[in-house]
Amino acid sequence: MTALRDDITPLPARAELRHAAEAFLRQFHAARPKAGPVEPRLAKVRAEIAATGTYRHTPAELAFGARVALKESGWCPEGVPWRGLLVRDLRDIRDSAQVAAECGHHLRMALGDGSIRPVVSVFAPDTPWRRGPRIRNDQLVRYAGYRGDPSGGVLGDRRYVDFTTGVCRLGWRPPLRRGAFDQLPLVIETEGEGVRLHMLPREVIREVALTHPTLPWFAELGLRWHAVPVISNQRLHIGGIDYPAAPYNGVYICRAIGEDVLADDAAYGLARVVAARLGLDTSSERTLWRDRVAVECNRAVLHSFDQAGVTIEHSADVYAPATDYPGHPAFLRGH
Repeated sequence: MTALRDDITPLPARAELRHAAEAFLRQFHAARPKAGPVEPRLAKVRAEIAATGTYRHTPAELAFGARVALKESGWCPEGVPWRGLLVRDLRDIRDSAQVAAECGHHLRMALGDGSIRPVVSVFAPDTPWRRGPRIRNDQLVRYAGYRGDPSGGVLGDRRYVDFTTGVCRLGWRPPLRRGAFDQLPLVIETEGEGVRLHMLPREVIREVALTHPTLPWFAELGLRWHAVPVISNQRLHIGGIDYPAAPYNGVYICRAIGEDVLADDAAYGLARVVAARLGLDTSSERTLWRDRVAVECNRAVLHSFDQAGVTIEHSADVYAPATDYPGHPAFLRGH
């Protein structure tokens, strides 16, 4: 569950940072012989850490570290070589409005003409004198969840009811006519500005209207979903340096939308609605009606994305959530 919370973590001691930096740089130079001998670079980084308590990666080191972190996390799609990940070096950006604008550019670049390209956007790191920006949303595009709709339940995405309440307290105002797919604002925290809300422009968010290849009534449900899953609340850790804002995207698998979002009672909870339209017996779980609903929802998602020309996969093997790999010099970890 996404929440608005303080996740300040202590910076590593200089000896710890030096050790992490050396392990990473040796890995980088071993993989990139054209970068030259490692010892001169190690000497420069040791001196930089001694003088400032931190060091700055070269663009090549940043790109290599980001690719290794995503590869080792288990996230990198099998169909896309991890070396092909586009790494955007945005380390000079700390202002929340600029962070939000670049998140919009990320969505544009990732989607292209519908053939999704994996991208990571790396913003300013944590340093001894200043913390980097943080994005509190778990993905750049999420939909609101409202308690107390006219039917007495929840309108929208149940997973984000608390988050929706939180951003309302921070000043966000939902549309006058609330819907099931109201885009939530980005919640960006910077050291100088505190927490700020920013709405991504509608034109950077591609949504796919969901229809079914053999069930015409499915379109009447008015369902849709955004095209690019951009995970935004993972910190990128490279050689002892933390980049707290480093949103990255892969591609959706159909089950992540159809089964885990639309049909799941913890999200949109449409299983019984679809089951009723299918004429299924829902009196007992032993009729396996939920399995049939999941299949039809997944078929609808796969069909709709294919019709829209947007990349989507049907196998769970091509997209996995990021996890911690603290044994590696470069890895991802949650806030």
